[in-house]
Amino acid sequence: MTECTPQSLEFHQLGRREITARFDAPAITSDAGGLLLRELDAKFGFIEQFAECFDDFRSPLFTVHSLQELLSQRIFGIALGYEDLNDHDQLRHDPLMAVLAGKTDPSPQEGFALAGKSTLNRLELTPVGANEESRYKKIVARHRDIEDFFVKAFLQVHSKPPKRIVLDVDATDDPLHGHQLGRFFHGYYKSYCYLPLYIFCGHHLLCAKLRPSDIDAAAGTVKQLDRIVGQIRAQWPDVQIVVRGDSGFCRDNIMSWCELNGVDFILGLAKNARLKRILGKELHEAKQQFEATGDAARVYKNFRYRTRKSWRRERRVIGKAEHLSKGDNPRFVVTSLSEDSYDAATVYEQEYCARGDMENRIKEQQLYLFADRTSASTMRANQLRLWFSSVAYVLVSTLRAVGLKGTQFEKAQCHTIRLKLFKIGAAIRVTVRKVWVSLSKSYPYTETFIRVLENLRSLPKLKPSPG
Repeated sequence: MTECTPQSLEFHQLGRREITARFDAPAITSDAGGLLLRELDAKFGFIEQFAECFDDFRSPLFTVHSLQELLSQRIFGIALGYEDLNDHDQLRHDPLMAVLAGKTDPSPQEGFALAGKSTLNRLELTPVGANEESRYKKIVARHRDIEDFFVKAFLQVHSKPPKRIVLDVDATDDPLHGHQLGRFFHGYYKSYCYLPLYIFCGHHLLCAKLRPSDIDAAAGTVKQLDRIVGQIRAQWPDVQIVVRGDSGFCRDNIMSWCELNGVDFILGLAKNARLKRILGKELHEAKQQFEATGDAARVYKNFRYRTRKSWRRERRVIGKAEHLSKGDNPRFVVTSLSEDSYDAATVYEQEYCARGDMENRIKEQQLYLFADRTSASTMRANQLRLWFSSVAYVLVSTLRAVGLKGTQFEKAQCHTIRLKLFKIGAAIRVTVRKVWVSLSKSYPYTETFIRVLENLRSLPKLKPSPG
């Protein structure tokens, strides 16, 4: 029978050897790979820029943890897999987390080095009108500046402007399990949820706007596009911009705004009886091809189309007449791209279908960076939680783009990067002049880790874009 004492833990023997465990090691962290994120942020200054989007009315005389330290602790925590504020009541004792947060003395003071949950929640729960006279919660987020931050971060990552960019727009459900403000039942998703609006450019997040779910999926899109495109063109005046979305965003106000502002668009168009009649010949042709070969058949058609009431003008529509084993599968897109430059098959197969990758980015942020952790009672607090997750995504996504380039993880998702590169056991020893991080000798990705660090160290210190 094994016996355990407060000093040792006895486990079943391994052959003739006894197995004894003790909690007697020096300070050990399980997140030593977070140093890569710290190195990345030292080059780009993302968290410092994010901190500039807040007003801190706390008195410096009574402030132990600076605003930037609080934000660093919260955002690095999310990136490392700690979704809940309660987690920080344990993490505050971790000297490595204190290093990531920017504490000049990461050794625990009075038993801890970092803020606990009750201090961190002031970031989320400060009301709009708070000032230096407020009692406890005095850190006010400037929402418009935070929205602009994500576009600035996108511009900063690019050393030179691309010739063409595609802005993917989409909405998704954020299921709710309480009685949060703005909670409504959504018939399509069959649950109570929020309906956040996302805008991406490739892997780069440009907008994460929390919205109630009792609205049209495209509501507010023009406002966000106008802001984002204005910021991009102020920096890159000659870049071609294309807006891409599914049929939920095929709205006349979006297409008209694009046409007025020199922005191209490719949008899904919901099928109806009139569109099917127009595509009737091609559907018959695709059926004949399928019957002859037994393989899926596609035939495309270009035509001009205008709805009877909702569209102001006629536009180019591409119909895909497809026949599968289960029958006809017609699909339609509307676009401003010219027929001379883009044939129908190219527009649908290469330009439009590529939008599916954006859905992977949304899932990545929701599943692995906890963008759906919106359990606070107010939408303002939940919007901030979504933005904290979004900044964590910016860090991990940028690390993937510039740090993991040329490695086996350059296309890995956030949870794989976290598991393989961030979750590393290490002993921490803090001296007067150094913080010693003793990584495990048995870590299987040592060469990759060193290469990622070399990639980051070779980057110049990149200044944020002006404006």
